[in-house]
Amino acid sequence: MTSSPRQRWPLPLAILYATYAWLAFLCCVLVAIVGALLLPGLERRRRWVTASARTALRLCAIPATVEGMERLPQEHCIVVANHASYLDGVILQAFLPPRFSYVIKGEMQNVPVVHFLLRRIGAKFVERFVAAGSARDARALLRAAAAGESLAFFPEGTFIREPGLGRFRSGAFAAAIKGDLPVVPLVVVGSRNVLPGGTLLPRPGRLVIHVLDAIPPSDAAFASSAALAETARQRILRVLDEPDLLA
Repeated sequence: MTSSPRQRWPLPLAILYATYAWLAFLCCVLVAIVGALLLPGLERRRRWVTASARTALRLCAIPATVEGMERLPQEHCIVVANHASYLDGVILQAFLPPRFSYVIKGEMQNVPVVHFLLRRIGAKFVERFVAAGSARDARALLRAAAAGESLAFFPEGTFIREPGLGRFRSGAFAAAIKGDLPVVPLVVVGSRNVLPGGTLLPRPGRLVIHVLDAIPPSDAAFASSAALAETARQRILRVLDEPDLLA
């Protein structure tokens, strides 16, 4: 499914909508922080933040359709999604069940308010640039997966402005193999048009979230993290309809 191209608006209209959208989003973030601070219990805090994320999308005229949620296993699993926008984390928080912990790049620990909120909902941070920190965080993820914890990753690690799906890092897939957990590919369509890289001017637009069939631990792809990563990546590519940046 291909998302519609980002339309050019007159600059005053684009700035007006962006100002409204950021104010609405910041209000929802403040509400989320209050709940994350005061509510007891991790699941309660996650449900509160999920409600705040959904409210933010509605207020910003960004409707979303979720297709295939019935494919998400009831037991613990690992979700891997394409990454095209800063909005993607909000989208996963808004629509995945509260049992998921999100794996976030370590740089977000340098943003105090966001770091606090993410910590309070059980997010896990991964160092990408310092070898000792990367190894430590990788071991922590493996322990969480081995304990049966549900995790959600953006295995590309970051995103670029140009459409396309890049290389998948191995961490999510090594954790799935260690924990004997199914891997669920998930495709986010539309976020690149709403808020692409390189701009602070969001636009209203429609999102579609596709939950694909799980790759079970019995699948031959579980023979190695590289094989599992490529299997998940190819399944996402078939639905995303964006270029393969490795081709």
